[in-house]
Amino acid sequence: MKQFFAFVKKEFYHIWRDKRTLFILLGMPITQIIIFGFALTNEVKNSKMAILDFSKDVSSHELIQKISSSKYFDVSNVLTRYDEVEPLFKKGKIKVVLVIPQQFSNELLHANQTKLQLICDASDPNVANTIVNYATAIIKDFQNTIVQDQKLPYRIETEVRMMYNPELKGAYSFVPGVMALILMLTCAMMTSIAIVKEKEMGTMEVILVSPLKPFRVVLAKAVPYMLLSMVNVITILLLSVYVLDVPISGNLSLLISESLLFTITSLALGLLISSITDSQQVAMLISLMGLFLPTTVFSGYMFPIENMPLPLQIMSNIVPAKWYYYIVKTIMIKGLGFTYVWKETLILIGMTVVLFAFSIKNFKTRLA
Repeated sequence: MKQFFAFVKKEFYHIWRDKRTLFILLGMPITQIIIFGFALTNEVKNSKMAILDFSKDVSSHELIQKISSSKYFDVSNVLTRYDEVEPLFKKGKIKVVLVIPQQFSNELLHANQTKLQLICDASDPNVANTIVNYATAIIKDFQNTIVQDQKLPYRIETEVRMMYNPELKGAYSFVPGVMALILMLTCAMMTSIAIVKEKEMGTMEVILVSPLKPFRVVLAKAVPYMLLSMVNVITILLLSVYVLDVPISGNLSLLISESLLFTITSLALGLLISSITDSQQVAMLISLMGLFLPTTVFSGYMFPIENMPLPLQIMSNIVPAKWYYYIVKTIMIKGLGFTYVWKETLILIGMTVVLFAFSIKNFKTRLA
């Protein structure tokens, strides 16, 4: 029995000395429960709302105050004309617009009924549905507050207009998200084992004595996977248009160019992983576990980023898939041009340059 406890004690010492194992055992559960607890939620909070109030009376002011005090909406813009609505949607600054008619208070007092309009960005149909439900519930509660002390019933009807995806097809959100997920995982995973494979097979010595410089070696590893990834992009787009009935509303050449840029970014990330690892198993594990979760959670594909706490929102900015997902939605679903995605494009270019620089810097020209 003493020998058994001695072995148990020895194993504890091994775990304590191996900081990576200790982190996996104790740190990973804490990290995952924080991320899952705050990021994975079906609620949609702090949605950016614009108000177009033609009435500007006491009742409309009370309704706006009620919406502003809700945790689900952040009234960020007050508009004066209809033609101000679409530019805000194009720039992605708002999710929904509440339009209050000119005779809002008078119609309530004299006709006992009135109409409001909700204009919503439906490029993500699940979020759009949730936002409309929240807004409708708040308007209904406002109506009940008015009716409470009155003998005559008051009724506020809500007219809903969905922009970019009036039929609320899930594929409009599904396709851009899947494109980001597939390209990130396949490119990074395949290239992450490229250099490591040469080390394990013993062919790295031949490469090191060749006249090729590290930059060209790293670049040569990326080119085949880049071409194959572009085949994936074209396949996904063809299936989206002809099978899922998701139209490409914007410029096809721009969409393919942005996809090529994101592919290169993903390849650079995979090459960086490959250059800092010593085995294919470790490289593939980092690619799968280290990229799948951030791409799924922090890209905005499955869970709205604005719902997350500020530290997680900041963390999402280093996930390349977030920027590519926004670019694809803007071009493919909203039909907008380069003017609306140039900032995201520059961010991806910057990430690519940095990742390639680190890959080349960490490329070992000596095996020992």
